[in-house]
Amino acid sequence: MASTRDYYEILGISKSATADEIKRSYRKLAMKFHPDRNPDNQEAEGKFKEAAEAYEVLADDQKRARYDQYGHAGLRGSAGHDFSNMDAGDIFSMFGDIFGDMFGGAGGGRGRGGGGGGRRVQRGYDLQTETEITLEQVLKGTEREIDFVRQDICTHCNGNGGKPGSDPVTCVTCGGAGQVQQAGLGGMFRMVVTCPACNGAGKKFVDHCPKCKGSGKEPKKRVINVKIPAGIHDGQAIRVSAEGEPGENGGPRGDLHVVIRLAEHNLYTREDDHLVLHMPVSFTQAALGAVVKVPTLDGESHELHIKAGTQHGEIFRVNGRGLPNLRNSRRGDLGIVLKIEIPTKLTSSQRELLTQYAETEHFDVMPENKSFWGKIKDYFEIIGN
Repeated sequence: MASTRDYYEILGISKSATADEIKRSYRKLAMKFHPDRNPDNQEAEGKFKEAAEAYEVLADDQKRARYDQYGHAGLRGSAGHDFSNMDAGDIFSMFGDIFGDMFGGAGGGRGRGGGGGGRRVQRGYDLQTETEITLEQVLKGTEREIDFVRQDICTHCNGNGGKPGSDPVTCVTCGGAGQVQQAGLGGMFRMVVTCPACNGAGKKFVDHCPKCKGSGKEPKKRVINVKIPAGIHDGQAIRVSAEGEPGENGGPRGDLHVVIRLAEHNLYTREDDHLVLHMPVSFTQAALGAVVKVPTLDGESHELHIKAGTQHGEIFRVNGRGLPNLRNSRRGDLGIVLKIEIPTKLTSSQRELLTQYAETEHFDVMPENKSFWGKIKDYFEIIGN
């Protein structure tokens, strides 16, 4: 799923909305934001596709139930269409059942290539799913088992949608042409599209397949292994060729896009190819100097020499202990941010010693003029040059 907004919010409906309310809301938004109706509004196409994504989930009872219970995380592993790579015509073709009467029916004329010439080979739709990996897996690369559900060719009718043993009849919607001409959105545009009633075949079955209800497709679980290269970033996608939905009329399958999500680590945060570690040290270690062992993502420890008088928030660099670059495998650095921890409980002797020390010191408090994360950013800009 590409969107992170709430799907109910996108469609402008409540969580108790009925199937008809979901359909009506989506249809209204699709008409409002159709790219042909908004040629000078670049945001309209994004909203058009966002609404299609929301409708695909909420119109499916199983996906909607998972989404209601777990949110977007509940849809991981349940492949959805990659609407970002689809145009408006593809989306209209997908949801032809709710757009048919937007164009005044199919009476706008037959498509090109009469006598069934409208039947054409089409590539299948791309799908998108997500998987989560750890920083350790980013360091070395990994292989993940991806399981998802996709619409596949019905095994009962071999994808034709008809009851086995029955014969198709000429489609009354397109008169056998396989295409129809549609005009919509106030007559602002006209286009020739594949007939939604017969999917471009020019013929259709009256008696539908009892298994797929005439769609020619059925949901099937698919499990594949995907290699994830070292250095990959959160949000990047791996394309798995020909693992999407089957094409129309024997067309090639679409692809599967596996979006990588990075799990939060309990020690490190990531800055490009660099890692940042907050290292706690005591007041005496910072004041007097010390040698401390710092954990690295490799599983080894690094000896860090802290000089006397080191300040809270001071940053140390360990070369080559970050993450590998996705392109050249060169590793970034590990930035160690010292965090001086103040004891919450003192013994009487410790309190007495600190009191004696406090009587000898002269310290003026001055506010810092730059945020901590601003310093981190400046640090990595400096070492990158």
